[in-house]
Amino acid sequence: MKKGKRLMFVILVSLSMIFVWWFVTSHAMNKAQNKRADGKYSVAVVLGAKVNGTTPSLALRYRLESALSYAESHPNVTLVLSGGQGPDEGISEAQAMVNYLSAQGFPENRMLVEDQSTSTYENLVNTKKLLPQEVTGITLITSDYHLARAGYLAEKIGVEWDAIPAKTPKVVEAKVRFRERLALLKTWIVGK
Repeated sequence: MKKGKRLMFVILVSLSMIFVWWFVTSHAMNKAQNKRADGKYSVAVVLGAKVNGTTPSLALRYRLESALSYAESHPNVTLVLSGGQGPDEGISEAQAMVNYLSAQGFPENRMLVEDQSTSTYENLVNTKKLLPQEVTGITLITSDYHLARAGYLAEKIGVEWDAIPAKTPKVVEAKVRFRERLALLKTWIVGK
């Protein structure tokens, strides 16, 4: 009987920890989406996502559509296109973004390229190196679920931020939101 009570206690504690983790990460993810950009920052950073060969994935296209809409509404904004090349990608994520935006008629003189990063942390660190020192804040353009972690990392490196959330493709939404909760917890613990 004692073994049964101990097992029940372990199960209850484990379930409680999972509930707290889920609640805290959900709150952070929802709160980050409320930091809506209004054009006050002159730089918007589009964070990379998967490239299929040389074509932006649906997630990356959604980010680019959000970036294009925002930049057209705010002609003072320069877009930093940030993302390196994965082993299964034909070109860097940044180059895929340049190609996509150029095909839409977006002017190249309003694009900066950061094509060396392999993680969200590197996206932000490498982007910060490209910016003039007087730039203290940026607009983050990434998938809605990704904003909490990207914003946390921006703050970690001393950059203020607001956001334009891009929608998440329904076909991968459950998987990426679960994975992002794990990544957010890891980032809070490790710091990057």
